[in-house]
Amino acid sequence: MTRVVLSIGANLGDRLAHLRGVLDALGERTRAVSPVYTTAPWGGVDQDDYLNAVVVAEDPTFDGYDWLRFGQRLEQAAGRVRAVRWGARTLDVDIVQCVDGGEAVVRDTDPTLILPHPEAYHRAFVLVPWHDVEPDARLRVDGAEVPIGELLHAVDPAERAGVVRTDLVLGESARPC
Repeated sequence: MTRVVLSIGANLGDRLAHLRGVLDALGERTRAVSPVYTTAPWGGVDQDDYLNAVVVAEDPTFDGYDWLRFGQRLEQAAGRVRAVRWGARTLDVDIVQCVDGGEAVVRDTDPTLILPHPEAYHRAFVLVPWHDVEPDARLRVDGAEVPIGELLHAVDPAERAGVVRTDLVLGESARPC
């Protein structure tokens, strides 16, 4: 059984519909859904703000590569174009962490799938919604399992303040694990 933490975001088109499409595709595999946040774009490319959320899901038949292909199919279905690094996106689905049999999967030598996500530990738009649904979660950083609350506290306060909770809802209700 693999358990995955997905960071999802959109800033083109019907942003909320694109995010809801992830939940529709996950169906019964969904274990937790964070509230929806609005965030400024990251990476220095001029573009509109994002809607972001975190989804926790489980599937006994999936490994990390299956989750990667799943996310890529959803991005393609939403019309994502990869023209500019950190550019505007109809849908972005990132695997933050994958746990298999209770152990976090670590892949740091395969550029196709690096786990855990190498930048997640310092991105408030990932940590804030993840903390909402799994406040006791831990993320491997430099070989150590670090509570995400500690990681979030270490993020620049201005970046944390830029992650603003909305009244938007992805599913019937945001539900913790």
